[in-house]
Amino acid sequence: MRLSELQKVVEDFEKARGWEVFRESLIYAHLIEELTEIGRFILAKEGYKRQDLGHSHPGEDVGSEFAQTLTLLVQLANRFGVDLEKALEDELRRMERRFSPDEWRRTLRSGGAP
Repeated sequence: MRLSELQKVVEDFEKARGWEVFRESLIYAHLIEELTEIGRFILAKEGYKRQDLGHSHPGEDVGSEFAQTLTLLVQLANRFGVDLEKALEDELRRMERRFSPDEWRRTLRSGGAP
């Protein structure tokens, strides 16, 4: 699915449920909540948060958390009239100019911090 198609699907989904009444700040807060859920998966995966040390274990469906995060991000982009395909293409071109692959590989091989 193209990003433009995803944006339309999310827009239709939101409108069908009357969710356009929710302010952008609420969507943003929900987005941060979902990102936090992904963070819990990462901390558990890396052993920092361990169930045997009193921490709750995150659910097993990290894919769902990524999908919810993406959906909320698309909702916000729609609200601000952002064409995500164009924005992403433009940003990738800027990043390509800013971050030389050869220079980054040399820096990382020499133990330099990114």
